[in-house]
Amino acid sequence: MFWIDNQFNSRSNILRLIKKKIHFWLILFSITLLILLATQSRVVSQSSKTITMARSTWETGWVQAEIVKQLLEEIDYQVNEPQTLKNEDFYLAAARGDVDFWVNGWFPLQQSFWQNEEVDNNLTIVGTQVKQGAIEGYLIDKKTANKFNIRTIADLQKPEIAEVFDRDNNGKADLISCNSDWNCAKVIEHHLVTYQLKNTVEQVQGNYSDLMQETVSRYQKGEPILFYTWTPNWTLGTLIPKKDVVWLEVPFSSLPKNQKQLEDQTKITDVKGCNSEPCNLGFAPNNIQAVTNRDFLQDNPSVKKLLELVQIPLEDINDLNALLVTRDYQTKAIRLYASQWIQNNRDLVDLWLAAASDAKLASNRQKAATSSPQPQATQVVETQITPAKLTVATKRFEPLVSYKNNEYVGFSIDLWDAIAQKMNTEYSLYGVESIEALLKEVERNNADIAIAGITITAQREKELDFSHPYYESGLQILVSNTNALSHTVGGRILSVFFLPQLYYGIIIFILILLIAAHTIWLVERKHNPEFPSKYIQGIWESFWWAAVTVTTVGYGDKTPKKIAGKLFGLFWMCAGYFIFAYFTATVTTSFTLAEMQAVINGPQDLPGKQVATVAGTTAVEYLNKQNIEAIQYDTKEEAYLTLVDNEVDAVVYDAPALQYYANHQGRNKVKVVGTPFKLQNYGIALPINSPYRKPINSALLNLIEDGTYNQIKEKWFGN
Repeated sequence: MFWIDNQFNSRSNILRLIKKKIHFWLILFSITLLILLATQSRVVSQSSKTITMARSTWETGWVQAEIVKQLLEEIDYQVNEPQTLKNEDFYLAAARGDVDFWVNGWFPLQQSFWQNEEVDNNLTIVGTQVKQGAIEGYLIDKKTANKFNIRTIADLQKPEIAEVFDRDNNGKADLISCNSDWNCAKVIEHHLVTYQLKNTVEQVQGNYSDLMQETVSRYQKGEPILFYTWTPNWTLGTLIPKKDVVWLEVPFSSLPKNQKQLEDQTKITDVKGCNSEPCNLGFAPNNIQAVTNRDFLQDNPSVKKLLELVQIPLEDINDLNALLVTRDYQTKAIRLYASQWIQNNRDLVDLWLAAASDAKLASNRQKAATSSPQPQATQVVETQITPAKLTVATKRFEPLVSYKNNEYVGFSIDLWDAIAQKMNTEYSLYGVESIEALLKEVERNNADIAIAGITITAQREKELDFSHPYYESGLQILVSNTNALSHTVGGRILSVFFLPQLYYGIIIFILILLIAAHTIWLVERKHNPEFPSKYIQGIWESFWWAAVTVTTVGYGDKTPKKIAGKLFGLFWMCAGYFIFAYFTATVTTSFTLAEMQAVINGPQDLPGKQVATVAGTTAVEYLNKQNIEAIQYDTKEEAYLTLVDNEVDAVVYDAPALQYYANHQGRNKVKVVGTPFKLQNYGIALPINSPYRKPINSALLNLIEDGTYNQIKEKWFGN
């Protein structure tokens, strides 16, 4: 028994010991896990900025907000779910820093908020998502408009007309209006007073979306409808202007006191479903723009750049809202349709994101540079040394340098990595936004070297040193495929009709024919019945005679009788050779001019065109020397966007970058024309008298000799 008890006690002790050890390891594991989670949490919070976004109370602006939200998340921002705020609440909250921005600013409609000093000092407008695409006005169903001949809102002064739209039998037309806290409600009230409609029309206000769905239902039942709306809005995707509804004009322009200066803008051209051209809708067209807190914008240059570039076509917003209204603007649906729009426009979106990322990288580097002591530039005698660690600056320059998965890759990056290995040195790599910034980093000794696609020029050699050339390139020209019509025979013929030279020639030809017609008519009208004495009929017959005679057709159906008439006819037939030759030459010249103006095949075709390029590059120097005025942009992506939008005729820039864009994001939208010109070499930039120039050149030559250079080149460019 004693032995058994001892055995039992021993086993119990062992079990207790095992339990204690298990508890110990569980506690240790839990503590470790908590530390890791806390560290991870700190890393996430330190690595990405959290943005507080707002959105409007009108649902039609929510999909735009979601698109921008998802784009910001693609460049590593954390964005809280947008807060839905009234106009007044947003402007005060943003001014105080409680929210960062929204993309639902309507201007000039919301310009009145800038009268608040706090708003004026702390907020700013950025970019334009929809330019003058936001129009507002009154509409009625087409059937009722035609039945009662209703053309303007003032027609509702008549009680019998107002009664048609009276739903509650109080003798007044029910105008489905906007929410009472929206700026448009004040304008509508002003219109009712100004156009003397207070006795016959009343605003029906509530939840606009619900009211409009009820309005659509009444229209589908064949009932008359009268409502206010705007673009972009799902209402006009359901009730189609000109087909289902028509716009009601105002009798004259009139706006509230704080918008008086906009009254001359209420007449708008090309309004589908309006009876007049231009159409006086009574509201000035608005730009849809982002409104941001100034301090937030200063701290987030990538957000600033993105908001400057984002543009969403009005038709796309209307289509998205028409889909969303059937899904009751559910959050899940908004996210889905916004994501689909981004994927459908991926090439364009990638340009925006690339430019925004560049701005972020440049800003981070600038902050780091200003927060640490700057090295002083020193004059160092060039000697063969092996550096311990180098600071290397670069920028995106596809295909030589790309930024993917949070790191730089490309031909230039691989080449530099091989050079560094040959030199047996370590390096740190960072990016900047522009070529100008890249060169300044080296010039100020913030970076030991810079590599991307940096052209070696005599001017740059005055301020920097360069390695041996490692890549030969040149400038080239990028044009839009949407201008391809001009390159076809039919397109060139069509373009002739837009040249003023053609119409000048036609007008002069007609004037000469009229002079000849009057001359023969004055001579023959009293003696020759073929030239009637009545002016209108006589001049027409004389004009006919002058035309067929000068073109050497000479039908002979009309012949002068008097000697003076015959002598003039003889003169006119001889002059016809010269006059018709002049007209033919005018048409030919017009075709030649059309050919010259439409086609860009090389640098010789650039004079007189709208040309875009990138600031601080050799392309600017070349265009200036050729007396070609160029529009300069900070990034190549911005230049590409202007070309795609047909704001410029061509982009002139480095051939590798243009060729890469034409074959990737710009495929089927743009094309490179001609061969490279103004040949140039790329090199590695260093400060003047850098001690690293010789080691870099030596390593580069070794890479060329041992075949490593060709292997890297084949990897990125093929055989």
